[in-house]
Amino acid sequence: MALIEFLLRWGHVLFGITWIGMLYYFNFVQGEYFKEAEASAKTDATAKLAPRALWWFRWGAMFTFLTGLYLLYALGSGANQYIMLGAVMGIFMFLNVWLIIWPAQKVVIGLKDGDASVAGPRALRASRTNTLLSAPMLFGMLASKHGTYSAAGFEGIDFADMGFLIPLVLIILLQLNGMMGRTGPMASVIGVIHLSLGLTAVLFAMVHFL
Repeated sequence: MALIEFLLRWGHVLFGITWIGMLYYFNFVQGEYFKEAEASAKTDATAKLAPRALWWFRWGAMFTFLTGLYLLYALGSGANQYIMLGAVMGIFMFLNVWLIIWPAQKVVIGLKDGDASVAGPRALRASRTNTLLSAPMLFGMLASKHGTYSAAGFEGIDFADMGFLIPLVLIILLQLNGMMGRTGPMASVIGVIHLSLGLTAVLFAMVHFL
């Protein structure tokens, strides 16, 4: 069992690198390139490059999610606020990929009929939300096991603890905004990076001090 758990943990990290690497590629590289590309180059990339990148993106997300579910189950009563908040963000990010980003991108790249002028912004908002959540999600995963705060903190989780509930509510509100709200300052690359780092500090200050 120890070997199986180790292999699943290794796979979780490997699949996660693939997923989040592609997420950053779309948000920091491809999206900015498309703003400046000649029409012919953009058309060619949309037809040939984007479908391949989206394949790695969505299946990286799928296998990160599946291995993560097992590891969360294996933790059992050892789960703490850090890992649970990280897991909630990871699950929202996975759902955004498969229920919002991929369906919308199929319209954008011409694999499915629909209004690309509506689908494009919807995919962007969800993708930016995933980028926003990515840094605090990773912080929660690492702090749950290796962080100095968790060593002084939580064996098991108290779901009534304000240090868990208030960050959880904030994460849910950000997810709802990603589904139905506005992109706002996340529209720029530098904006979403700053917001992601700031969110990391805010969420886990709440966990530690509330």
